[in-house]
Amino acid sequence: MAAAEAGNGQGQQDPKNINLFFLTWPIFLEIFLFMLMGIADTLMLSAISDNAVSGVGAANQYLHIAILLLEVIGNGASIVVAQYIGSRKFIEAAKISALAVTLNLAVGLLISLTFVLFGGHLLQTLNLQGEILVHAKSYLSIVGGMIFLQAIINSVAAIIRVHGFTKEAMYVSLGMNIIHIIGNYLLIFGNFGFPEMGVQGAALSSVISRGLALAVFFWMLYRIMSVRVELHYYFNMSKEYISKILKIGIPSALEQVMYQTCQIVFLFYATYLGAASLAAKNYANNISMFTYLFAFAIGMGTSIIVGRLVGAGEPSTAYHRVWKSVRWASGVTLFAVLLVIAFREPLMRMFTDDEEIIRLGVSVLLLSIVLETGRTINIVLVNSLRAAGDAKYPLWVGMFSMVAMSLPLGYFFIFQLDLGLAGIWLAIAADEWLRAFIMFFRWRSRAWEKHALVKREQKDIAPVVHG
Repeated sequence: MAAAEAGNGQGQQDPKNINLFFLTWPIFLEIFLFMLMGIADTLMLSAISDNAVSGVGAANQYLHIAILLLEVIGNGASIVVAQYIGSRKFIEAAKISALAVTLNLAVGLLISLTFVLFGGHLLQTLNLQGEILVHAKSYLSIVGGMIFLQAIINSVAAIIRVHGFTKEAMYVSLGMNIIHIIGNYLLIFGNFGFPEMGVQGAALSSVISRGLALAVFFWMLYRIMSVRVELHYYFNMSKEYISKILKIGIPSALEQVMYQTCQIVFLFYATYLGAASLAAKNYANNISMFTYLFAFAIGMGTSIIVGRLVGAGEPSTAYHRVWKSVRWASGVTLFAVLLVIAFREPLMRMFTDDEEIIRLGVSVLLLSIVLETGRTINIVLVNSLRAAGDAKYPLWVGMFSMVAMSLPLGYFFIFQLDLGLAGIWLAIAADEWLRAFIMFFRWRSRAWEKHALVKREQKDIAPVVHG
């Protein structure tokens, strides 16, 4: 069914008339629900032990990197598709969508094989020991071994969102979370006659919920596209399309992989601070995610609009829309940070009764006012630069700011100044604010305008093709 039938023609709407709020609120809820899945695991596993939480948290560091690698294709394709939609080239958008699914499946299968064969060795490099290592291996072998499901979800969900159907994608995420939480309840604790599987139960529940979500996403894909994705599109390895996807996808993913790699190094630092610090870091990270949640949603929604505007030859409109997004995201994040600071101790007590862990977590949550305000500006501006086609610039800046500055600074704060976990938060904040400052001037310079991937021509006004 064509987009016009399934959703009022959002895929073909004039990008200047797209309402950011209506595009963003479902993304906000979808990211919230995705984070809720991680929180559900943490809360339920904390009933088993803090070591179970630490083990799953360590495994998730590698899973996050894997998901970011999978976004090479998903993010790259969504930006290219957005620009093709803006330029009214709907058949090309359909072909790139199919190609993204094929490429991400291939990459996902390779990553799954890597986790199955080398997952234990990867976890041992984090200085994990004893029960924490056992839990981490168990979780990574199951979730990591089936990560190819997330690979396909990344591609299909990104294409659905970029067509403007963010609300529908959110509904799928809601269903996936409900199934995951029910699965956790049954399989972690062995309720209603199911086996009591602990960490393995949480992992299995995650895999089942993703498999069901994937089936629904595919069903949706064939109801929203302006042009039906034909079967042979999945095997059309166009060098031109692959080149455009990778031009955006590789720098974007490398930047995110660098960021997550730095987080792994900081996790490595935290292991030397003791088990209490490691648990406090995991709990505080789970709470902190909610402070930049709206910024992520605004960043994703703005990138869809920017991609379409650039494809439609409207860079000036894109320029001003981004500044409006930065102001909104900053205001809401500041409000969320103040709420977290006000209720930081009750929030930590949701996860643990250990007074030392609570003390450490409360102390670093106070620093959210410094970290999250800079991170918010960064999220919106970097997403906008990528959507405009200027994906390499944030990568080069990140190489210096993240790797050359924040890691040595973190080491200095933690091991020389004895700041403990606070040293990690301050080092990350320094990186976020430096990059935010640089990205601010990059967007204001409008140098990104020359990086558009698609140029709209008069003859590109194409009719809607119903599948």
